[in-house]
Amino acid sequence: MATDAAIFVSKRLQRAVFALLCLFAAHLVLAVASCEPEQVAMGAARIPLEFSQR
Repeated sequence: MATDAAIFVSKRLQRAVFALLCLFAAHLVLAVASCEPEQVAMGAARIPLEFSQR
């Protein structure tokens, strides 16, 4: 009886969970494909490393 109720609830939630996963995936794709530069914390700077061979 409890398993039937759990399966019924999970079947009802499948579409909602799938929709949320699709939204999350779309957000992830848009964030990765964004052309905007990365946000850097204040005071932080990128310093190129120079390797000298002696």
